[in-house]
Amino acid sequence: MSLPQFKLLRPRTLEEALAFLAKHSPNDVGAGVSPVRVLAGGTDLIPSMRQKLFDPQFVLDLRHLQELKGIRQQGRGIEIGALTPLTAIEHSDLLRRRYPVLTEAAATVASPVLRNMGTIGGNICLDTRCLWYNQSLTWRKGCGFCIKKDGDLCHVAPGGTKCWAVFSGDTPPALLCLNAEVEIVSPAGTRHIPLREFYTGLGDIYRKLQPNELLTRIFLPESSADYRGVYRKLRIRGSIDYPLAGVAVVLKRSNGHISDARIALTAVNPAPVLVKGASEALAGKVLDETLAENVGDLAARTAKPLTTSALTPEYRREIIRTFTKRALLAAAIN
Repeated sequence: MSLPQFKLLRPRTLEEALAFLAKHSPNDVGAGVSPVRVLAGGTDLIPSMRQKLFDPQFVLDLRHLQELKGIRQQGRGIEIGALTPLTAIEHSDLLRRRYPVLTEAAATVASPVLRNMGTIGGNICLDTRCLWYNQSLTWRKGCGFCIKKDGDLCHVAPGGTKCWAVFSGDTPPALLCLNAEVEIVSPAGTRHIPLREFYTGLGDIYRKLQPNELLTRIFLPESSADYRGVYRKLRIRGSIDYPLAGVAVVLKRSNGHISDARIALTAVNPAPVLVKGASEALAGKVLDETLAENVGDLAARTAKPLTTSALTPEYRREIIRTFTKRALLAAAIN
């Protein structure tokens, strides 16, 4: 499948990139689809353009913006540039020592070659996926299209008005467990928001990022450092594939008891989500198999998988239950 025609924009500075966005984005940022698509690593965007999911007039290539690359100590926390390759996240000694759940999650993304290209910012902004959406134009046309692209029908939940395409990034659940914040810049200025507020919970309009805005940095607080962390992921093949269910777990113990813990899920909801009530269920307890099973049940109730993949929703929900239990037990003995 060939790429559609587009004009490639290659800014050398962040200011130049924002100027391109200001020039080519709609005057009303809430009106319609932007004619500009942002390319960070291109590992998801380029295949989607070949499938004619996106037909942008312009592609804004950010790969030359060195200021948005790297892992740096920021006060007592860590700052990660949005264009930092996933390989750098995976192999960072600093992150592995202080935020191990993030390096473990990054190491599971796709394959080594794609991790060399893919960026953490791109993984955070990854487009939602669905069996009915991620297909060729001919295939989608034969099915009458869907809410997410060119149609008004949801094949996953017929009769519904909501898109249920799932978010399938690996690093965001780890970042949610770490209480990460993101920096978003536009011609109007800069804002910082918790990552948990970045996603809408909708499959089609899945992130709170306007056409004239860029995600530029990720911040990991000192308060989330030194937690034991585990990430577990289900996929069909041992590499390349997106997760069909993923669980990130972090916990800290004191005198054999859990003093704090957080659990987040991916690939079973339209957004990565924290498991509500997990921290309260675990705090002050000694972890055993029964407690891990109970929290696994809580995670399974949080998961809302539908027929967005070839695997059944029931199987994916059961995997969330099992992976949560296993991840908790593994984190407790690490």
